[in-house]
Amino acid sequence: MGSRLREWTGKLITRLTNKKSDGMITETSPAFIDFEASSLDLIASYPIEVGICLPDCTLHSWLIQPHVLWQDWSESAEKIHGITRRTLEQEGTPVSEVAASLNRLLSGHVFCDAWTFDSFWLHRLFRAANIRAEFQLESVSTLLDADQVRLWPSSRQQVIKRLGLPVHRAANDALILHKTWEDIQLLALQPASAANESRQF
Repeated sequence: MGSRLREWTGKLITRLTNKKSDGMITETSPAFIDFEASSLDLIASYPIEVGICLPDCTLHSWLIQPHVLWQDWSESAEKIHGITRRTLEQEGTPVSEVAASLNRLLSGHVFCDAWTFDSFWLHRLFRAANIRAEFQLESVSTLLDADQVRLWPSSRQQVIKRLGLPVHRAANDALILHKTWEDIQLLALQPASAANESRQF
């Protein structure tokens, strides 16, 4: 009976997401999301690409066809992400299809690294699609303790270097979030001396 209880408890822990009293979220298999946008204007900007990395590391991404009311555009932002408005108009997926796909693939908490911006763009996407998001966006910081938050920037840079992927494309950035989170978890399992050595590289 004891072994059965332990097995059931283990399965329960891996399937549940619990919010601790300190605000941290315990999630053993998080999904991550990232947006690219027309600009950083939190009034006029809108999402132009969204990418997700599922718990099994499967990636999905969509270029988003601008809604008729979305007219904002920043040439400086275009130089960063490399996506033109013409490309979005010709190759983008309608907002209703993108929102429906996100609802089909995601549930529970989904994590991002720029919550203020990402939550705004998520809201704009689903509002334009006239449907409700069936998942909740959270900052990746809610997965981390104070030490892990401090380690995040350097760990992220190591992941970017290791993967060799261009940044500022949504699927790549979602994968970078996932891999950085994995590295942070591995560091937490190491003895203090080994963790300190890892941080030096």
